[in-house]
Amino acid sequence: MSGGPDRTAYQAVVLLRALLAAGVRDVVLAPGSRSAPLALALFAADAAGDVRLHVRIDERSAGFLALGLTIGSGRPVAVVTTSGTAVGNLLPAVMEAYHSGRRLVVVSADRPASMRGTAANQTTWQTGIFGRFAETVDLQASAVADGVGDTVAAAVAAAVGRAGPSHLNVQFDTPLLPDPGMPWWPSQPPGVAGPGSHGAASCVPPRVLGPALTRGPLTVVVAGDDAGPGARVLAESAGWPLLAEPTSGARAGDHAIRCYRLLLGTALGAQIERVVVIGHPTLSRPIAGLLARHTVELLAVAPPSGHVTTPEHRAHVLSAVPTAPEAPAAAAESEWLTAWRMLDAEVSGRVDRLVESLPELDALHVAHVVGAAVGPGTALVVGPSNPVRDLDLMLVPYPPRGRRRIVGNRGLAGIDGLVSTAIGVDLGRAGAPRSLALLGDLTFLHDSNGLILGPDEPRPDLTLVVVNDDGGSIFTVLEQGAPDYASGFERVFATPHHTDLSAVCRAAGTAYRLVTTRRELRDAIADPTPGLRVIEARVSRAHRRATAAAIAALVDNRGMSPSPPLAR
Repeated sequence: MSGGPDRTAYQAVVLLRALLAAGVRDVVLAPGSRSAPLALALFAADAAGDVRLHVRIDERSAGFLALGLTIGSGRPVAVVTTSGTAVGNLLPAVMEAYHSGRRLVVVSADRPASMRGTAANQTTWQTGIFGRFAETVDLQASAVADGVGDTVAAAVAAAVGRAGPSHLNVQFDTPLLPDPGMPWWPSQPPGVAGPGSHGAASCVPPRVLGPALTRGPLTVVVAGDDAGPGARVLAESAGWPLLAEPTSGARAGDHAIRCYRLLLGTALGAQIERVVVIGHPTLSRPIAGLLARHTVELLAVAPPSGHVTTPEHRAHVLSAVPTAPEAPAAAAESEWLTAWRMLDAEVSGRVDRLVESLPELDALHVAHVVGAAVGPGTALVVGPSNPVRDLDLMLVPYPPRGRRRIVGNRGLAGIDGLVSTAIGVDLGRAGAPRSLALLGDLTFLHDSNGLILGPDEPRPDLTLVVVNDDGGSIFTVLEQGAPDYASGFERVFATPHHTDLSAVCRAAGTAYRLVTTRRELRDAIADPTPGLRVIEARVSRAHRRATAAAIAALVDNRGMSPSPPLAR
Protein backbone atom coordinates (compact mmCIF):
# COMPACT_ATOMS: atom_id res chain seq x y z
CA MET A 1 0.00 0.00 0.00
CA SER A 2 2.89 2.32 -0.74
CA GLY A 3 1.92 5.92 -1.28
CA GLY A 4 5.42 7.30 -1.90
CA PRO A 5 7.96 8.87 0.42
CA ASP A 6 6.01 12.12 0.73
CA ARG A 7 3.03 10.23 2.12
CA THR A 8 5.15 8.31 4.65
CA ALA A 9 6.88 11.47 5.86
CA TYR A 10 3.51 13.19 6.17
CA GLN A 11 2.23 10.38 8.40
CA ALA A 12 5.08 10.99 10.84
CA VAL A 13 4.54 14.75 10.86
CA VAL A 14 0.80 14.39 11.44
CA LEU A 15 1.36 12.08 14.40
CA LEU A 16 4.07 14.25 15.99
CA ARG A 17 1.96 17.38 15.61
CA ALA A 18 -0.92 15.62 17.32
CA LEU A 19 1.35 14.66 20.24
CA LEU A 20 2.58 18.24 20.59
CA ALA A 21 -0.95 19.62 20.43
CA ALA A 22 -1.91 17.23 23.25
CA GLY A 23 0.87 18.50 25.53
CA VAL A 24 3.84 16.21 24.86
CA ARG A 25 7.11 18.15 25.02
CA ASP A 26 9.66 15.36 25.60
CA VAL A 27 10.02 12.32 23.34
CA VAL A 28 12.42 9.42 23.92
CA LEU A 29 13.56 7.53 20.82
CA ALA A 30 15.20 4.12 20.56
CA PRO A 31 16.68 3.80 17.04
CA GLY A 32 15.36 1.43 14.39
CA SER A 33 14.48 1.12 10.75
CA ARG A 34 10.67 0.95 10.70
CA SER A 35 10.48 4.06 12.89
CA ALA A 36 12.72 6.05 10.53
CA PRO A 37 10.01 8.54 9.44
CA LEU A 38 9.34 9.48 13.07
CA ALA A 39 13.06 9.59 13.88
CA LEU A 40 13.76 12.13 11.14
CA ALA A 41 10.73 14.24 12.07
CA LEU A 42 11.80 14.21 15.73
CA PHE A 43 15.36 15.20 14.83
CA ALA A 44 14.14 18.18 12.83
CA ALA A 45 11.51 19.19 15.42
CA ASP A 46 14.18 19.08 18.14
CA ALA A 47 16.47 21.29 16.03
CA ALA A 48 13.59 23.74 15.58
CA GLY A 49 13.00 23.88 19.36
CA ASP A 50 9.51 22.43 19.11
CA VAL A 51 10.25 19.24 21.06
CA ARG A 52 13.07 17.93 23.25
CA LEU A 53 14.42 14.67 21.90
CA HIS A 54 16.25 12.03 23.97
CA VAL A 55 17.88 9.09 22.14
CA ARG A 56 18.74 5.83 23.91
CA ILE A 57 20.14 2.59 22.48
CA ASP A 58 18.14 0.29 24.76
CA GLU A 59 14.34 0.28 24.79
CA ARG A 60 14.00 -0.76 28.42
CA SER A 61 16.12 2.18 29.57
CA ALA A 62 14.27 4.42 27.11
CA GLY A 63 10.96 3.47 28.67
CA PHE A 64 12.14 4.24 32.18
CA LEU A 65 13.75 7.50 31.06
CA ALA A 66 10.35 8.51 29.69
CA LEU A 67 8.76 7.43 32.98
CA GLY A 68 11.19 9.63 34.92
CA LEU A 69 10.47 12.55 32.62
CA THR A 70 6.76 12.26 33.38
CA ILE A 71 7.50 12.25 37.12
CA GLY A 72 9.82 15.24 36.93
CA SER A 73 7.77 17.38 34.56
CA GLY A 74 4.22 16.33 35.40
CA ARG A 75 3.54 16.14 31.67
CA PRO A 76 2.83 13.21 29.33
CA VAL A 77 5.94 11.80 27.63
CA ALA A 78 6.16 9.65 24.51
CA VAL A 79 8.64 6.85 23.83
CA VAL A 80 9.14 5.77 20.21
CA THR A 81 10.41 2.34 19.11
CA THR A 82 10.77 0.31 15.97
CA SER A 83 8.96 -2.99 15.46
CA GLY A 84 9.51 -6.47 16.89
CA THR A 85 11.18 -7.19 20.24
CA ALA A 86 11.86 -3.47 20.65
CA VAL A 87 8.23 -3.00 21.69
CA GLY A 88 8.32 -5.90 24.16
CA ASN A 89 11.27 -4.35 25.98
CA LEU A 90 8.97 -1.53 27.12
CA LEU A 91 6.75 -3.87 29.15
CA PRO A 92 8.44 -3.23 32.56
CA ALA A 93 8.08 0.55 32.21
CA VAL A 94 4.49 0.18 30.97
CA MET A 95 3.62 -2.03 33.95
CA GLU A 96 5.10 0.50 36.38
CA ALA A 97 3.25 3.34 34.65
CA TYR A 98 0.00 1.37 34.88
CA HIS A 99 0.29 0.78 38.61
CA SER A 100 1.48 4.32 39.38
CA GLY A 101 -0.80 6.20 36.98
CA ARG A 102 2.00 7.84 34.94
CA ARG A 103 1.12 9.21 31.50
CA LEU A 104 3.53 7.24 29.34
CA VAL A 105 2.64 7.15 25.64
CA VAL A 106 4.21 4.29 23.68
CA VAL A 107 4.48 4.94 19.95
CA SER A 108 5.57 1.77 18.16
CA ALA A 109 6.31 1.58 14.46
CA ASP A 110 4.91 -1.48 12.71
CA ARG A 111 4.69 -3.17 9.34
CA PRO A 112 1.38 -2.97 7.48
CA ALA A 113 -1.28 -5.30 8.89
CA SER A 114 -1.14 -7.41 5.71
CA MET A 115 2.32 -8.64 6.76
CA ARG A 116 1.18 -10.04 10.11
CA GLY A 117 1.20 -13.79 10.30
CA THR A 118 3.40 -14.10 7.20
CA ALA A 119 6.72 -14.64 9.05
CA ALA A 120 7.99 -11.34 7.66
CA ASN A 121 11.19 -10.10 9.28
CA GLN A 122 10.70 -8.23 12.59
CA THR A 123 6.94 -8.57 12.29
CA THR A 124 4.87 -9.81 15.22
CA TRP A 125 1.56 -9.12 16.91
CA GLN A 126 2.19 -5.68 18.42
CA THR A 127 -1.47 -4.88 18.87
CA GLY A 128 -2.45 -5.75 22.42
CA ILE A 129 1.13 -6.62 23.34
CA PHE A 130 0.82 -4.92 26.74
CA GLY A 131 -2.41 -6.69 27.66
CA ARG A 132 -4.44 -5.00 30.36
CA PHE A 133 -1.60 -2.58 31.14
CA ALA A 134 -2.08 -0.42 28.04
CA GLU A 135 -4.77 -0.45 25.39
CA THR A 136 -3.50 -0.42 21.80
CA VAL A 137 -4.82 1.89 19.13
CA ASP A 138 -3.70 0.43 15.78
CA LEU A 139 -3.25 3.30 13.33
CA GLN A 140 -3.24 2.34 9.68
CA ALA A 141 -1.30 4.40 7.20
CA SER A 142 -4.45 5.70 5.56
CA ALA A 143 -5.86 6.84 8.91
CA VAL A 144 -2.70 8.76 9.78
CA ALA A 145 -2.67 10.46 6.41
CA ASP A 146 -6.24 11.70 6.92
CA GLY A 147 -4.85 14.42 9.18
CA VAL A 148 -4.92 15.65 12.75
CA GLY A 149 -8.57 16.59 12.71
CA ASP A 150 -9.94 13.07 12.81
CA THR A 151 -8.61 9.65 13.77
CA VAL A 152 -5.09 10.56 14.87
CA ALA A 153 -6.01 13.60 16.94
CA ALA A 154 -8.73 11.63 18.74
CA ALA A 155 -6.42 8.69 19.43
CA VAL A 156 -3.60 10.87 20.70
CA ALA A 157 -5.88 13.02 22.86
CA ALA A 158 -7.34 9.90 24.46
CA ALA A 159 -3.89 8.44 25.05
CA VAL A 160 -2.50 11.57 26.67
CA GLY A 161 -5.62 12.34 28.64
CA ARG A 162 -5.91 9.11 30.62
CA ALA A 163 -4.03 8.26 33.80
CA GLY A 164 -1.52 5.56 33.06
CA PRO A 165 0.14 4.30 29.88
CA SER A 166 -1.22 4.16 26.34
CA HIS A 167 -0.06 2.47 23.16
CA LEU A 168 -0.23 3.89 19.64
CA ASN A 169 0.86 1.31 17.06
CA VAL A 170 1.54 3.00 13.72
CA GLN A 171 1.73 1.02 10.48
CA PHE A 172 4.40 2.48 8.20
CA ASP A 173 4.72 1.18 4.65
CA THR A 174 7.81 1.48 2.47
CA PRO A 175 9.52 3.59 1.30
CA LEU A 176 10.28 4.87 4.79
CA LEU A 177 12.55 7.82 4.04
CA PRO A 178 11.42 11.12 2.51
CA ASP A 179 12.86 12.28 -0.80
CA PRO A 180 16.05 14.32 -0.46
CA GLY A 181 15.16 17.97 -0.06
CA MET A 182 11.77 17.31 1.52
CA PRO A 183 11.30 19.09 4.87
CA TRP A 184 11.38 16.48 7.64
CA TRP A 185 9.51 18.83 9.97
CA PRO A 186 7.58 21.67 8.30
CA SER A 187 6.98 24.87 10.22
CA GLN A 188 4.67 24.40 13.17
CA PRO A 189 1.10 25.57 12.83
CA PRO A 190 0.02 28.48 15.10
CA GLY A 191 -1.09 27.53 18.58
CA VAL A 192 1.26 24.60 19.13
CA ALA A 193 3.70 25.55 21.88
CA GLY A 194 7.36 24.60 22.06
CA PRO A 195 9.02 22.37 24.66
CA GLY A 196 9.37 25.09 27.27
CA SER A 197 5.66 25.85 27.37
CA HIS A 198 3.42 24.62 30.12
CA GLY A 199 -0.03 25.26 28.78
CA ALA A 200 -3.42 23.73 29.41
CA ALA A 201 -2.29 20.34 28.16
CA SER A 202 -0.53 19.67 31.47
CA CYS A 203 -3.88 18.18 32.55
CA VAL A 204 -3.72 19.20 36.20
CA PRO A 205 -7.01 17.94 37.66
CA PRO A 206 -9.19 20.42 39.51
CA ARG A 207 -9.15 20.14 43.27
CA VAL A 208 -12.08 18.14 44.63
CA LEU A 209 -13.06 18.23 48.29
CA GLY A 210 -13.85 14.90 49.89
CA PRO A 211 -16.41 14.24 52.62
CA ALA A 212 -15.90 15.61 56.12
CA LEU A 213 -14.94 12.95 58.65
CA THR A 214 -16.40 12.63 62.11
CA ARG A 215 -14.72 12.72 65.50
CA GLY A 216 -14.58 9.71 67.76
CA PRO A 217 -12.38 6.85 66.55
CA LEU A 218 -8.68 7.06 67.35
CA THR A 219 -7.39 7.77 63.84
CA VAL A 220 -4.09 7.78 61.94
CA VAL A 221 -3.43 8.97 58.41
CA VAL A 222 -1.30 6.58 56.34
CA ALA A 223 0.40 8.34 53.43
CA GLY A 224 1.78 5.94 50.84
CA ASP A 225 3.58 6.60 47.60
CA ASP A 226 2.46 9.75 45.76
CA ALA A 227 -0.11 10.67 48.41
CA GLY A 228 0.72 14.36 48.05
CA PRO A 229 0.48 17.18 50.58
CA GLY A 230 -3.23 16.58 51.13
CA ALA A 231 -2.37 13.79 53.57
CA ARG A 232 -0.31 16.18 55.71
CA VAL A 233 -3.01 18.86 55.56
CA LEU A 234 -5.67 16.38 56.72
CA ALA A 235 -3.54 15.10 59.61
CA GLU A 236 -2.68 18.60 60.78
CA SER A 237 -6.22 19.90 60.42
CA ALA A 238 -7.70 16.97 62.32
CA GLY A 239 -4.93 16.66 64.91
CA TRP A 240 -4.05 13.05 64.00
CA PRO A 241 -0.70 11.23 63.67
CA LEU A 242 0.68 11.04 60.12
CA LEU A 243 2.40 7.79 59.10
CA ALA A 244 4.08 8.92 55.88
CA GLU A 245 6.42 6.93 53.66
CA PRO A 246 9.37 8.83 52.14
CA THR A 247 7.89 8.90 48.61
CA SER A 248 4.48 10.06 49.82
CA GLY A 249 5.12 13.76 49.32
CA ALA A 250 3.66 14.23 52.80
CA ARG A 251 6.52 13.46 55.20
CA ALA A 252 6.74 16.95 56.64
CA GLY A 253 5.53 18.92 59.63
CA ASP A 254 5.18 18.06 63.29
CA HIS A 255 2.40 15.50 62.84
CA ALA A 256 4.65 13.14 60.84
CA ILE A 257 5.79 10.17 62.93
CA ARG A 258 9.30 9.12 61.93
CA CYS A 259 9.46 5.66 63.54
CA TYR A 260 5.86 4.71 62.83
CA ARG A 261 6.66 1.18 61.65
CA LEU A 262 8.28 0.38 65.01
CA LEU A 263 5.51 2.05 66.99
CA LEU A 264 2.80 0.05 65.25
CA GLY A 265 3.97 -3.01 67.19
CA THR A 266 3.42 -1.32 70.56
CA ALA A 267 0.37 -1.03 72.79
CA LEU A 268 -0.14 2.46 71.34
CA GLY A 269 -0.34 1.04 67.82
CA ALA A 270 -2.84 -1.56 68.99
CA GLN A 271 -5.26 1.23 69.98
CA ILE A 272 -5.80 2.47 66.42
CA GLU A 273 -9.49 2.38 65.52
CA ARG A 274 -9.59 4.10 62.13
CA VAL A 275 -7.10 4.48 59.26
CA VAL A 276 -7.31 6.92 56.36
CA VAL A 277 -5.10 5.66 53.50
CA ILE A 278 -3.92 8.13 50.88
CA GLY A 279 -1.52 7.02 48.15
CA HIS A 280 -0.04 3.55 47.77
CA PRO A 281 1.71 2.22 50.93
CA THR A 282 4.21 -0.52 50.11
CA LEU A 283 7.14 -0.46 52.51
CA SER A 284 6.44 -2.45 55.65
CA ARG A 285 4.62 -5.42 57.07
CA PRO A 286 3.53 -3.43 60.12
CA ILE A 287 1.53 -1.12 57.82
CA ALA A 288 0.19 -4.09 55.86
CA GLY A 289 -0.78 -5.72 59.14
CA LEU A 290 -2.53 -2.56 60.31
CA LEU A 291 -4.59 -2.32 57.11
CA ALA A 292 -5.53 -5.99 57.44
CA ARG A 293 -6.96 -5.62 60.95
CA HIS A 294 -10.70 -6.30 60.86
CA THR A 295 -11.15 -4.28 64.04
CA VAL A 296 -9.99 -1.13 62.26
CA GLU A 297 -12.27 1.06 60.13
CA LEU A 298 -10.47 1.50 56.81
CA LEU A 299 -11.00 4.48 54.51
CA ALA A 300 -8.99 4.58 51.26
CA VAL A 301 -8.75 7.49 48.84
CA ALA A 302 -8.81 6.44 45.18
CA PRO A 303 -5.61 7.67 43.45
CA PRO A 304 -5.55 8.92 39.83
CA SER A 305 -4.33 5.48 38.72
CA GLY A 306 -7.53 3.94 40.10
CA HIS A 307 -5.60 1.26 42.01
CA VAL A 308 -6.93 1.56 45.54
CA THR A 309 -5.10 0.05 48.52
CA THR A 310 -7.87 -2.08 50.00
CA PRO A 311 -6.90 -5.42 51.62
CA GLU A 312 -9.59 -8.03 51.04
CA HIS A 313 -11.53 -5.28 49.20
CA ARG A 314 -12.99 -4.16 52.52
CA ALA A 315 -11.98 -0.49 52.52
CA HIS A 316 -14.58 2.23 52.13
CA VAL A 317 -13.30 3.99 49.01
CA LEU A 318 -13.39 7.78 48.84
CA SER A 319 -13.15 9.71 45.58
CA ALA A 320 -11.08 12.50 47.13
CA VAL A 321 -9.06 13.28 50.25
CA PRO A 322 -11.56 13.83 53.07
CA THR A 323 -11.70 17.02 55.07
CA ALA A 324 -11.10 17.24 58.80
CA PRO A 325 -14.01 17.05 61.22
CA GLU A 326 -15.63 20.41 61.87
CA ALA A 327 -15.93 19.75 65.59
CA PRO A 328 -12.84 20.53 67.68
CA ALA A 329 -10.73 17.65 68.91
CA ALA A 330 -11.76 16.16 72.22
CA ALA A 331 -9.29 15.63 75.02
CA ALA A 332 -8.81 11.97 74.08
CA GLU A 333 -7.74 12.84 70.54
CA SER A 334 -5.34 15.53 71.74
CA GLU A 335 -3.80 13.05 74.15
CA TRP A 336 -3.66 10.52 71.30
CA LEU A 337 -1.47 12.78 69.14
CA THR A 338 0.70 13.74 72.10
CA ALA A 339 1.30 10.10 72.97
CA TRP A 340 2.45 9.33 69.42
CA ARG A 341 4.78 12.32 69.37
CA MET A 342 6.33 11.52 72.73
CA LEU A 343 6.91 7.86 71.95
CA ASP A 344 8.26 8.71 68.50
CA ALA A 345 10.76 11.16 69.98
CA GLU A 346 11.91 8.56 72.50
CA VAL A 347 12.26 5.74 69.97
CA SER A 348 13.91 8.03 67.39
CA GLY A 349 16.54 8.91 69.98
CA ARG A 350 17.20 5.23 70.64
CA VAL A 351 17.51 4.52 66.94
CA ASP A 352 19.92 7.40 66.41
CA ARG A 353 22.15 6.29 69.27
CA LEU A 354 22.24 2.71 67.97
CA VAL A 355 23.02 3.84 64.41
CA GLU A 356 25.72 6.18 65.69
CA SER A 357 27.40 3.21 67.37
CA LEU A 358 27.60 1.19 64.15
CA PRO A 359 31.00 0.91 62.45
CA GLU A 360 31.71 3.28 59.57
CA LEU A 361 30.29 3.10 56.92
CA ASP A 362 26.81 1.56 57.40
CA ALA A 363 23.89 1.67 54.98
CA LEU A 364 21.83 3.47 57.64
CA HIS A 365 24.53 6.16 57.85
CA VAL A 366 24.26 6.63 54.10
CA ALA A 367 20.46 6.97 54.24
CA HIS A 368 20.72 9.58 57.00
CA VAL A 369 23.31 11.67 55.15
CA VAL A 370 21.43 11.53 51.84
CA GLY A 371 18.10 12.39 53.48
CA ALA A 372 19.65 15.38 55.23
CA ALA A 373 21.15 16.60 51.93
CA VAL A 374 17.75 17.08 50.29
CA GLY A 375 17.28 20.83 50.42
CA PRO A 376 14.36 23.02 49.35
CA GLY A 377 13.50 22.48 45.70
CA THR A 378 15.63 19.34 45.47
CA ALA A 379 14.48 15.97 44.13
CA LEU A 380 15.63 12.62 45.48
CA VAL A 381 14.92 9.42 43.55
CA VAL A 382 15.12 6.45 45.90
CA GLY A 383 15.47 2.84 44.84
CA PRO A 384 13.56 -0.21 46.13
CA SER A 385 14.51 -2.82 48.72
CA ASN A 386 16.76 -1.55 51.52
CA PRO A 387 17.52 2.03 50.37
CA VAL A 388 13.92 3.21 50.61
CA ARG A 389 13.38 1.36 53.90
CA ASP A 390 16.61 2.71 55.38
CA LEU A 391 15.49 6.18 54.37
CA ASP A 392 12.09 5.53 55.92
CA LEU A 393 13.74 4.79 59.26
CA MET A 394 16.34 7.56 59.20
CA LEU A 395 14.50 10.42 57.52
CA VAL A 396 13.58 13.18 59.95
CA PRO A 397 10.37 14.87 58.69
CA TYR A 398 11.12 18.03 56.75
CA PRO A 399 9.62 21.46 57.39
CA PRO A 400 6.46 21.79 55.27
CA ARG A 401 6.21 23.69 51.98
CA GLY A 402 9.90 23.28 51.10
CA ARG A 403 9.11 21.81 47.66
CA ARG A 404 11.33 18.81 48.33
CA ARG A 405 10.44 15.81 46.18
CA ILE A 406 11.25 12.23 47.09
CA VAL A 407 10.06 9.85 44.40
CA GLY A 408 10.56 6.29 43.27
CA ASN A 409 9.01 3.59 41.12
CA ARG A 410 6.71 2.26 43.83
CA GLY A 411 3.87 1.13 41.57
CA LEU A 412 5.44 -2.32 41.39
CA ALA A 413 8.60 -1.54 43.39
CA GLY A 414 10.89 -3.29 40.92
CA ILE A 415 14.60 -2.63 40.50
CA ASP A 416 14.14 -2.04 36.77
CA GLY A 417 15.32 1.17 35.14
CA LEU A 418 16.17 3.24 38.23
CA VAL A 419 19.23 4.92 36.73
CA SER A 420 17.19 5.99 33.70
CA THR A 421 14.24 7.02 35.86
CA ALA A 422 16.48 9.23 37.98
CA ILE A 423 18.00 10.86 34.90
CA GLY A 424 14.49 11.48 33.56
CA VAL A 425 13.31 13.02 36.82
CA ASP A 426 16.21 15.46 36.78
CA LEU A 427 15.78 16.37 33.10
CA GLY A 428 12.06 16.88 33.65
CA ARG A 429 12.67 19.53 36.33
CA ALA A 430 14.09 22.37 34.23
CA GLY A 431 15.78 25.05 36.32
CA ALA A 432 15.59 23.07 39.57
CA PRO A 433 18.60 22.42 41.86
CA ARG A 434 20.81 19.37 41.38
CA SER A 435 18.98 16.06 41.89
CA LEU A 436 20.00 13.10 44.03
CA ALA A 437 19.36 9.37 43.79
CA LEU A 438 19.86 6.67 46.41
CA LEU A 439 19.98 3.08 45.17
CA GLY A 440 21.55 -0.29 45.86
CA ASP A 441 24.28 -1.97 43.88
CA LEU A 442 22.02 -4.55 42.21
CA THR A 443 19.57 -1.83 41.20
CA PHE A 444 22.44 0.22 39.78
CA LEU A 445 23.87 -2.70 37.80
CA HIS A 446 20.41 -3.68 36.53
CA ASP A 447 20.25 -0.39 34.60
CA SER A 448 23.91 0.56 34.33
CA ASN A 449 23.47 1.10 30.58
CA GLY A 450 21.27 4.03 31.57
CA LEU A 451 24.57 5.86 32.07
CA ILE A 452 25.30 5.66 28.34
CA LEU A 453 24.44 9.06 26.88
CA GLY A 454 25.29 10.11 23.36
CA PRO A 455 27.32 13.31 22.86
CA ASP A 456 24.29 15.27 21.64
CA GLU A 457 21.84 14.20 24.38
CA PRO A 458 20.48 16.48 27.12
CA ARG A 459 22.74 16.09 30.15
CA PRO A 460 21.35 15.63 33.67
CA ASP A 461 22.69 17.36 36.77
CA LEU A 462 22.41 14.31 39.01
CA THR A 463 24.32 12.54 41.77
CA LEU A 464 23.71 8.79 42.05
CA VAL A 465 24.63 7.46 45.51
CA VAL A 466 25.10 3.69 45.20
CA VAL A 467 25.10 1.70 48.44
CA ASN A 468 27.29 -1.24 47.49
CA ASP A 469 27.10 -4.25 49.82
CA ASP A 470 27.87 -6.70 47.01
CA GLY A 471 24.44 -8.27 46.74
CA GLY A 472 20.83 -8.28 47.81
CA SER A 473 20.90 -7.45 51.51
CA ILE A 474 17.10 -7.04 51.71
CA PHE A 475 16.88 -10.83 51.87
CA THR A 476 19.04 -11.03 54.99
CA VAL A 477 16.21 -9.57 57.10
CA LEU A 478 13.50 -11.72 55.51
CA GLU A 479 12.65 -15.33 56.27
CA GLN A 480 15.17 -16.70 53.78
CA GLY A 481 17.95 -14.95 55.71
CA ALA A 482 17.46 -17.25 58.71
CA PRO A 483 20.26 -19.70 59.60
CA ASP A 484 18.19 -22.67 58.34
CA TYR A 485 18.69 -21.48 54.75
CA ALA A 486 22.30 -20.37 55.06
CA SER A 487 23.74 -23.04 52.74
CA GLY A 488 21.92 -21.69 49.68
CA PHE A 489 21.49 -18.07 50.74
CA GLU A 490 24.55 -16.49 49.14
CA ARG A 491 24.08 -17.94 45.70
CA VAL A 492 20.32 -17.77 45.15
CA PHE A 493 19.34 -14.73 47.27
CA ALA A 494 22.33 -12.54 48.09
CA THR A 495 23.81 -13.00 44.58
CA PRO A 496 27.24 -11.41 45.14
CA HIS A 497 28.73 -9.99 41.94
CA HIS A 498 32.17 -8.54 42.86
CA THR A 499 31.73 -5.90 40.16
CA ASP A 500 34.11 -2.95 39.95
CA LEU A 501 31.69 -0.03 39.84
CA SER A 502 34.49 2.38 38.99
CA ALA A 503 35.16 0.38 35.83
CA VAL A 504 31.47 0.48 34.91
CA CYS A 505 31.46 4.27 35.27
CA ARG A 506 34.74 4.64 33.42
CA ALA A 507 33.36 2.64 30.48
CA ALA A 508 30.33 4.93 30.32
CA GLY A 509 32.38 8.11 30.75
CA THR A 510 30.65 8.92 34.06
CA ALA A 511 32.38 10.71 36.92
CA TYR A 512 32.95 8.41 39.90
CA ARG A 513 34.04 8.67 43.53
CA LEU A 514 34.40 6.07 46.30
CA VAL A 515 33.55 7.11 49.88
CA THR A 516 34.14 5.16 53.09
CA THR A 517 33.05 7.67 55.77
CA ARG A 518 30.11 9.96 56.39
CA ARG A 519 32.31 13.02 56.08
CA GLU A 520 33.52 11.90 52.66
CA LEU A 521 29.94 11.24 51.60
CA ARG A 522 28.77 14.70 52.70
CA ASP A 523 31.66 16.34 50.87
CA ALA A 524 31.02 14.33 47.71
CA ILE A 525 27.31 15.20 47.68
CA ALA A 526 28.12 18.88 48.25
CA ASP A 527 30.51 18.98 45.27
CA PRO A 528 29.06 21.72 43.00
CA THR A 529 30.57 20.33 39.78
CA PRO A 530 27.64 19.97 37.34
CA GLY A 531 26.82 16.84 35.41
CA LEU A 532 26.15 13.16 36.04
CA ARG A 533 28.25 11.42 38.68
CA VAL A 534 28.24 8.26 40.78
CA ILE A 535 29.24 8.06 44.44
CA GLU A 536 29.91 4.53 45.62
CA ALA A 537 29.37 4.05 49.35
CA ARG A 538 30.89 0.65 50.06
CA VAL A 539 29.28 -1.04 53.09
CA SER A 540 29.04 -4.50 54.61
CA ARG A 541 25.90 -6.61 54.87
CA ALA A 542 27.43 -9.10 57.32
CA HIS A 543 25.57 -7.67 60.31
CA ARG A 544 22.43 -6.50 58.53
CA ARG A 545 20.11 -9.04 60.16
CA ALA A 546 21.58 -8.44 63.62
CA THR A 547 21.17 -4.67 63.21
CA ALA A 548 17.53 -5.08 62.21
CA ALA A 549 16.92 -7.25 65.28
CA ALA A 550 18.65 -4.70 67.52
CA ILE A 551 16.47 -1.90 66.15
CA ALA A 552 13.31 -3.95 66.68
CA ALA A 553 14.40 -4.61 70.28
CA LEU A 554 14.56 -0.88 70.99
CA VAL A 555 10.79 -0.80 71.37
CA ASP A 556 8.97 -2.21 74.38
CA ASN A 557 6.41 -4.00 72.25
CA ARG A 558 4.84 -6.04 75.04
CA GLY A 559 4.75 -9.28 73.13
CA MET A 560 3.91 -7.74 69.77
CA SER A 561 7.16 -7.93 67.83
CA PRO A 562 7.57 -5.62 64.85
CA SER A 563 7.65 -7.64 61.62
CA PRO A 564 10.37 -7.47 58.96
CA PRO A 565 9.78 -5.29 55.89
CA LEU A 566 8.07 -6.48 52.76
CA ALA A 567 10.43 -7.62 50.01
CA ARG A 568 11.27 -5.20 47.19
